[in-house]
Amino acid sequence: MPQVIEGVQKNCKIIFNSDDFCITTNSSTQLPAIKDNIVDYIFTDPPFGGNLMYSELNFLWEAWLRVFTNNREEAVVNNVQQKGLPEYQHIMEACFSEYYRVLKPGRWVTVEFHNSKNSVWMAIQEALSRAGFIVADVRTLDKKKGSFKQVTSTSAVKQDLIISAYKPNGGLEERFKLEAGTEEGVWDFVRQHLRHLPLFVEKDGGLEIIADRQNFLLFDRMVAFHVQRGIIVPISAGDFYARLHQRFPERDGMYFLPEEVAEYERKRLRVKRVEQFSLTVHDEKSTVQWLRQELSANPQTYQDIQPKFLQQLHQDRHEKLPELQKVLEENFLKDEEGRWYIPDPNKQSDLEKLREKSLLKEFETYREGKGKLKRFRTEAVRAGFKRCWGEKDYRTIVNIGERLPPLILQEDSTLLMYYDNAITRGGDA
Repeated sequence: MPQVIEGVQKNCKIIFNSDDFCITTNSSTQLPAIKDNIVDYIFTDPPFGGNLMYSELNFLWEAWLRVFTNNREEAVVNNVQQKGLPEYQHIMEACFSEYYRVLKPGRWVTVEFHNSKNSVWMAIQEALSRAGFIVADVRTLDKKKGSFKQVTSTSAVKQDLIISAYKPNGGLEERFKLEAGTEEGVWDFVRQHLRHLPLFVEKDGGLEIIADRQNFLLFDRMVAFHVQRGIIVPISAGDFYARLHQRFPERDGMYFLPEEVAEYERKRLRVKRVEQFSLTVHDEKSTVQWLRQELSANPQTYQDIQPKFLQQLHQDRHEKLPELQKVLEENFLKDEEGRWYIPDPNKQSDLEKLREKSLLKEFETYREGKGKLKRFRTEAVRAGFKRCWGEKDYRTIVNIGERLPPLILQEDSTLLMYYDNAITRGGDA
């Protein structure tokens, strides 16, 4: 403790340093005392948006110590400091980039998250991805005892989220330099990602579905891995789903490496039920996910589905949601008795291609239009951004992005990813 106080009084950045550990007071945007690829594990509980103004709250005792925080690189959303969400994300990305530099390949970072705003959540995930990390798991942490703010404030989030992300091992990165833009690069990433995911999660005697092992999230992670590295995604969603099913075993809607299946099935025998996700249906993507979950047990007619769907629907104000009938026609098949069912992966691929044509046709109307987009089909914008990325048409991504409501762009991880990377690659020129 005396060394700490003495170090603070001298305003020394490195308080204690040895071969075993190092205590510093400098910004996490620069960690000069730590060498590259040397850290085994990182746990971080950073500031989250505008939750707390740390430097301002520290003013009283800093005045007593006569040492004041340099808040130029303080990661907060603060109007007085002229820091909005983009500035906050930029600082967090700089911190995560340093974490990425010092962390050993294949090792993990855990980020504790506590904020009620989706936009801050997306900013954190985007900053992690842009730094090079791959998010593998997100789950809640019940700390049992809440903070003063959690206990006294009705608007405070009562539980924290824990983000687990890993730094790809050197082998994957080196191979990807040779395989980038090829299908082999796609499946190399998928194999590595599956290897990093939890194999089995049991909760209250039931099997908890591991979201990242589902086909649509595997596709999203694969796309993000390519986009963050400036590489064209060489496979469509439909082809990805079909070939994923051919290459990897599927159990309970999740995909595994062949060598993982036996252990999963052994553990699966211990539980009697599968815990389904509680989905909020608010846009087209969540509608499709809800329908897949609803139809996973048995085929159903439109008359069976429609009342339940309306009960679950909480449509976003900006969302131009197609009619339920059209969503069913674009994503599912109907049997002779008029019951909708989930198609096999090969037929799913054909449906995806037809759906993509419809989405891109809709996107063209946005490209040709002018002014702010107030109501739009979000899936069409996502499909259009993906097409523009493949064509290196970064300017269109930025132009359309600037016409979207700012909050929508900030809260949609896919749109934000394409937009930020398009700007980086000269889309604003």
